Amino acid sequence: MHCGAVFRADSTRAGAKARAQRPGADADECVGASAGSNDDRRDLGEATGAGHSKSAPQCSHNIFSSFDANQKAQATRVSAYLSSLQTLVGNFVQVGPDGSRSKGDFYIQKPGKVRFEYDDPSPIDIIADGSSVAVRDRKLATQDIYPLSQTPLRYLLSDRIDLLKDTNVISVTADDVFISVIIEEKQALIGTSRLMLMVGAKDGQLKQWTVTDPQGYDTTVAVYNLDSSKKVDPGLFKIDFTRYPTSPG
Repeated sequence: MHCGAVFRADSTRAGAKARAQRPGADADECVGASAGSNDDRRDLGEATGAGHSKSAPQCSHNIFSSFDANQKAQATRVSAYLSSLQTLVGNFVQVGPDGSRSKGDFYIQKPGKVRFEYDDPSPIDIIADGSSVAVRDRKLATQDIYPLSQTPLRYLLSDRIDLLKDTNVISVTADDVFISVIIEEKQALIGTSRLMLMVGAKDGQLKQWTVTDPQGYDTTVAVYNLDSSKKVDPGLFKIDFTRYPTSPG
C-alpha cells in the first residue's frame, strides 16, 4: 500500500464505483467498507487518502478567475467554517468503491491530527499525528505509514485555510441542501486525485467528503453527530511504533 489519495481503491479491484449519496435523514445510508485483508486495508486507506496508483493524468485548469461572486462567497464560507474548527468529534459511515460500508468514530484536533476508529469486524484504526498517517491493523499488529502532506485530508486538518488560494479548486456548487467544493491535485508518478467537500447549506457544517483516486474510484465518508466543543485526549493521536511495527509497503 502506498500513499497519495486519502482512502483510495486499488485499481485492480472489481466492482462499480460507489456514488456519493446525500446524508440527510440517515447518514447510515451514505458510506462503508470492511477491513481485514490487505485489499480491505487499501480501501480503508482511502478515507484519508493513504494510497496511490499510477494513471494517465487528467486535464485540469485553475479556474479561480472564472468563479462568479456567489461561488467565491460560498467557497469563502466553507473556508471560514473549516478554519474556525479546532476540534471535531463524531461518527462516520464510509462507502468504498465497491459499495461496501463500514462505520466508526472519528476525532480531529487541529492542526494535522485525526483518528478514525472502525467498528468491528474491521480491525483498522487510522491515526494522523500532525506529520504522518498510520493505517493500523489491530488484528495483525502492523501498520503502514504515509506522510500527511501526501493525503488530501490535510486540507481538513489545516489550522487555517483559504480554499481558493491554498488549493486548486475546480468547482464550487450550491443548492438548498449542500455547498460542494471540489479540489483537484496532481502528483508526479501518482496521477490526479480529487477531494469533494460537502457542507450543509443551512447549518454550514461538514456533512461528507468524497475522494476520487487517479483510477477514478470514489470513496465517500459521511459524518454526523458532530461536536466541536468536546475536549479530545491528545493520546488518541500518538502513533505507536513499538507495539505496531511498520509492515513492508
